[in-house]
Formats: sequence, C-alpha cells, structure tokens
Amino acid sequence: MAHIIVVGNEKGGAGKSTVSMHIASALVRLGYRVGALDLDLRQQSFGRYVNNRRNYAASAGMELPVPTYIELPEIDKDSLPPGENLYDHRLSAAIATLEPDSDFVLIDCPGSHTRLSQVAHSLADTLVTPLNDSFVDFDLLAHIASDGVKIEGPSVYSEMVWNARQLRAQAGLTPIDWVVLRNRLGAQQMVNKQKMEKALDRLSKRIGFRIAPGFSERVVFRELFPRGLTLLDLKDVGVKQLNISNIAARQELRELLKALNLPGVEVSL
Repeated sequence: MAHIIVVGNEKGGAGKSTVSMHIASALVRLGYRVGALDLDLRQQSFGRYVNNRRNYAASAGMELPVPTYIELPEIDKDSLPPGENLYDHRLSAAIATLEPDSDFVLIDCPGSHTRLSQVAHSLADTLVTPLNDSFVDFDLLAHIASDGVKIEGPSVYSEMVWNARQLRAQAGLTPIDWVVLRNRLGAQQMVNKQKMEKALDRLSKRIGFRIAPGFSERVVFRELFPRGLTLLDLKDVGVKQLNISNIAARQELRELLKALNLPGVEVSL
C-alpha cells in the first residue's frame, strides 16, 4: 500500500501548497511514484501548482518530474446507500485510483474544517502541519495564556488529530507520525521567536508531534508558482548561478525531507 502523506492545518497562509509541491516533486525526482490530491475544492492552489508545472514543461519543450495529480471523481449521490457520505466515497475512489501505481500519495487539505479534511487526516501515515512562526498560528494547536508560557488546552484542530489517531488505532493501523513545520521563519532571533520555540517544544511532548524546520520567508516561492516550479528545478530551467538565498532554500528543503523520515527514502538531492 502507498504511504499517505497529508499536509494540513485549519488556517490559510501557512504555505501548505508550497510545502506539498516541494515534497511531491522532490520524491518524484528521487525516483518514487507519487500520486497527489487537492481537497480544497474551491481554491485548489496545489492542483493549480501541478497544472502550471505541466503547462510550463509542455510550452518549454522540456521534461520535469511531475506527480500524478487527479481530481476527486464525481459520484452519483443517488447510487449511494442511505446514510453514506458522498465526499467519503469521492475520496476513497480517488485514493483507490492512485494507490496501485504509487509509492506515496500526498493529500493537500484546505485551510478550514471540512468532512474531506477530517477523513484525510484519519488516513494519514505522515501528517505534515506547516505553522507560521507566531502565536496567532500557535493557537491552531493549543490555547496559550497571556504570558505566552502556560498552555491552557488543545485546540479543535489538535482534537481532530486526536480523533483521527483513535480511529486508526481502532482499525489496527499504524499511528500517525505528526510533524509540525516551523514555516516562514524570519531571519532575526527575536524574543517572540524564542518563546515560540519553547512553547512548541512543551506542546510537542504533551500532545505528541515532532518539530521540523520548514521554509524561511522568501520571494522565490511566489515567483515559482506561475510556472509550477520548485527550488530543485532552477538549474533545469536555465538558472546557471544560484544566489545565496536559493542555495539556502534548497538546503532547507533537504533538511525538511530528512526530518520527515519517510520510509525507504534516502535524500540525495
């Protein structure tokens, strides 16, 4: 069976689609077969990223490693037994289509609570949660007191992950490996940044996730999206000399892939 990677949180603007695209395309570049789904049926940023990549490669007459992306199939709701959820069947059908020919299936979830996202989390072998480095986004995981130190309780998102873990345990599946990415880090070592680091470390022990380095805030990610490119494609598209920022960003991607510790993956990018 394919190893399922779910990229999710319930707040927009954390860089989920950028993280999804870089993980998926990096795995394809390493020689793995990767299926991909975008469960944000409204915005579909990840889906557009993949389509931009296909279109750019075709127009430039070049080959780029591309994950196998499909949209959720349409299902006639009248064909379902009473009480069955339409979205559950659409997601199951999509995974059934991708899984036989995939080593990994990557699912990008919307920045909101939906039935599709809830079910996807219960399917995750690896859950990746990008988190902006601020207490505004920390609230996604837990409620914290005004002193920025005391953790008052888990958030609704953490409770959803807990429920997903319970469902997997009941089904006899392996536990979810939950990885929280500190994403869009600023360059300066500020007091708030240090408080975030300590708060995440305490919370990780309390509710059970690993902390991994994400991407720093860089203009290059916004520039790559229209062509569907990633940091690993720059030399392929004619960038002969990478600048310091690009080199640092590529190293961040390597560190991220190593931190995910996906089964059988040796990072040699």
